[in-house]
Amino acid sequence: MLIGIPKETKHHEYRVSMLPVGVELLCARGHQVLVQRSAGIGSGYEDAAYEAAGARLVDDAADVFNHAQMIVKVKEPLEPEWAMLRQGQIVFTYFHFAASKPLTQACLDAGITAMAYETLTDRHGTLPLLTPMSEVAGRMSIQEGAKYLEKPTMGRGILLGGVPGVEAGEVLVLGAGVVGSNAARIAAGLGARVVIMDINLDRLRYLDDVMPPNVHTVYSDPHAIAEYAARADLIIGAVLIPGGRTPVLIPRDMLKTMKPGSVIVDVGVDQGGCVETSRPTSHADPTFIVDNVVHYCVSNMPGAVGRTSTQALCHATQPYVIKLANTDLDTLISSDPTFATAMNMRDGKITHDAVANAFTN
Repeated sequence: MLIGIPKETKHHEYRVSMLPVGVELLCARGHQVLVQRSAGIGSGYEDAAYEAAGARLVDDAADVFNHAQMIVKVKEPLEPEWAMLRQGQIVFTYFHFAASKPLTQACLDAGITAMAYETLTDRHGTLPLLTPMSEVAGRMSIQEGAKYLEKPTMGRGILLGGVPGVEAGEVLVLGAGVVGSNAARIAAGLGARVVIMDINLDRLRYLDDVMPPNVHTVYSDPHAIAEYAARADLIIGAVLIPGGRTPVLIPRDMLKTMKPGSVIVDVGVDQGGCVETSRPTSHADPTFIVDNVVHYCVSNMPGAVGRTSTQALCHATQPYVIKLANTDLDTLISSDPTFATAMNMRDGKITHDAVANAFTN
């Protein structure tokens, strides 16, 4: 198979979808790999490393898209790339279709086979290709939230950990999955007082056992969210419905009850976000303010730490890329249900229920 690695074009996106060793492993199995020049620079991987691994370097994204049977990316195809997509071409990346009807329609019109990292589910029911970036985003959410709580960035002027004689900041984490648990652990390490909410009692019981004593678990319902949101200095939106639109847990009216200068980091904004007022932002212009509440809604948070994120992502994706390259797709899907969960669309039709439901409700 001919596999293509284009350079990511999302603003301030520094990740690349394949390490040089990944190219080497594919070439050793008889595949060909096209890599767009400078695709790995943002993560610290030079063109020469890809060439030494067996890749053929090309200058333009069009050279990659026009020839490759499978495109491996990090982020969803952006509008300038839509016209380069081809009927039957496999595209393996993060799509987050539920957050963008135009992207969904463009990919349907192109007739690609959309294999989504974020919905690929293994035999244990986990999301192995979403997990590493969720770990990064969860940890970054506290790092970024702490920064934007500072007064020069329009925050309350709060140090999350406090100091002797001054109380620590209060952090509310909505969602106890990978993002939420990583956020809670980092916030606790800084010394903040942390509340983590979820509707899964078994998950809350587990976290109650393993988290530090300054992390408290609370069952998530509208009254509890309203109560703790009013107390919080920092709220982390860490809710996920695989393939589907993130439910809105913080309506616009709730912002008026929050402390002026408090901060919301809505990690799930690439799936729509759990805050009614959220909208995607970029690393270049990461925040906006609504009702005196600072919103940080960068839709590709892990892209800022490109080297760490690239390594974490590629370690997870590489085995799946190799299987997709080695095996006929129909055979693979029928023999391994994992790949069926990754397929979001094929031949102009949506094949994933959560994605379909996002546009019918």
